Amino acid sequence: MSFENLQLIEPILRALKTEGYVTPTPIQEQAIPLILERKDLLGCAQTGTGKTAAFAIPILQILYEEQKLTKGPRSIKSLILTPTRELAIQIAESFTAYGKHTGLRHTVIFGGVTQKKQTDALQAGVDILIATPGRLLDLMNQKFVHLHHVSLFVLDEADRMLDMGFIHDVKKVISKLPAKRQTLFFSATMPPEISKLADTILVNPAKVAVTPVSSTVDTIDQSIFFVDKDNKKSLLIHLLKDPTVRSALVFTRTKHGADKITKDLVRAGIIAEAIHGNKSQNARQRALNNFKTKSTRVLVATDIAARGIDVEDLSHVINFELPNVPETYVHRIGRTGRAGLSGVSFSFCDAEEKEFLRDIHKLINKSIPIVDNHPFPMENPHFESKPTAKKGTSTGKSNSPRPTRQGEKKWFGKPSPNKRW
Repeated sequence: MSFENLQLIEPILRALKTEGYVTPTPIQEQAIPLILERKDLLGCAQTGTGKTAAFAIPILQILYEEQKLTKGPRSIKSLILTPTRELAIQIAESFTAYGKHTGLRHTVIFGGVTQKKQTDALQAGVDILIATPGRLLDLMNQKFVHLHHVSLFVLDEADRMLDMGFIHDVKKVISKLPAKRQTLFFSATMPPEISKLADTILVNPAKVAVTPVSSTVDTIDQSIFFVDKDNKKSLLIHLLKDPTVRSALVFTRTKHGADKITKDLVRAGIIAEAIHGNKSQNARQRALNNFKTKSTRVLVATDIAARGIDVEDLSHVINFELPNVPETYVHRIGRTGRAGLSGVSFSFCDAEEKEFLRDIHKLINKSIPIVDNHPFPMENPHFESKPTAKKGTSTGKSNSPRPTRQGEKKWFGKPSPNKRW
């Protein structure tokens, strides 16, 4: 299967060839024809599957063909709503690449920066608008954005939109859209809440699920390090001293934690930067660009800030803290091992995170191998923890034995093949 087989128009095929695209990914192969048939779409795809191109390419084709039949000033015909600034910028870059020969105009709007450049672009006329919810509603209230001509609406990263508390903003935007439209709904995970939301805005949708939400790609080598909370920083620095860790995306739960870890790494002589919602847009973009160009070796991020980060050949993902939502683990480690490349995931687990690991094992339907010969093993390997009353709070008990230290000859040991937790 090639892109030519998807009945794409010449201007888009020419752009794809320039970008070096030859074979569509599974979600592109399935979604593009359905979107071109003007069907609503419910897409569930693991990160790194080429989802952005799966909707950007057919939107460009539909609007390119329609613009021949319309006259007058440009109006917003397609709206892509996405949760973070980084993801909005990434989507805009995709539209630039694939649409360079179509004559269509797009712009991206997001908060955290002055609005003048964005409003100037809107007043000049655009066909495609990529936006985050807050800035979009703000500019709608100021009458800079009018949505009554939108015929194609994309709700991207719906699960993260819910996580960030944008659901009410999303509903406000949807209420301003024409009832007659084509809606494309994409989510990396598909918990019940997301399915309910999809049911309210999609009409007889086609469904595309490339891989189950619980799956982690086979090209990612996953490992668990049991370590006391106070030793996590030392273990992280120890692992990063190994030169095979060419680049690492380190996940932490909080913005404060990301800043603290970054300072500790810099003190240890490791080039690192943090990226999270409290950083200015310029600082976030600079940190991301430095990471992409390899001038920064380690990027420390919160989950919200990391959504939208797309780095070629990222060698390692490190979960400094396990997420309390198991689907988030799948999404995190999916930042490496993309496009058929191999990748490595290290996860640190302390006593309070034991229940989170159980949830992850249950979701991915397998146990993550344990590295038990590292220099910072748990002091109390047979600790007990209480069952979880709700995610994020430990209340329960487990008598599972902990792995014991077996040596320190290597910077870290190979996962024990017969040990699972």
